[in-house]
Amino acid sequence: MDAIEAIMTRRSIRKFTTKEVAPETVDKLLRAAMAAPSARNEQPWHFIVVRDKTTLAKIPQVNQHAQMAAEAPLVIVICSDNKLQKANSDYCVLDCCLAGQNILLAAHSLGLGAVWTALYPNEERVRKARELFQIPNDITPLCVIPLGWPAEKKGKEDRFMPDRIHQEQW
Repeated sequence: MDAIEAIMTRRSIRKFTTKEVAPETVDKLLRAAMAAPSARNEQPWHFIVVRDKTTLAKIPQVNQHAQMAAEAPLVIVICSDNKLQKANSDYCVLDCCLAGQNILLAAHSLGLGAVWTALYPNEERVRKARELFQIPNDITPLCVIPLGWPAEKKGKEDRFMPDRIHQEQW
């Protein structure tokens, strides 16, 4: 699958089989994440790989929009290391979002399903995630990505909106 096909056919998958995701596959996903561009090349990301069923079952209590995490064989939590910011900015949030998009596209290209669910900027979700995953205060949990082998199939969706394109000026 080429990059354009992966972008155009990737869909949010919320139902997974019970088949485990091999460690080598997780390694590929994390390598893809860390290949993302980042402002000033700060690479502010940290990743928590979660496979423990007890922990996975608690994730919907952290984020009610991540119910599928309880049934997923794997979750990747993307966190931002605020100490790595060279200037007072929120570029690290953007950088980590780019890493998340790389995970979603890499998962799709490998035949996996995945869905992005936000923690940040919701302060309650961030606080609960810090508690559940024992994240230090200078690290910000940004999102939870449930992953696995898809138990649902979604068709291609054309989201192109020409009325949102402006030439030269608004």
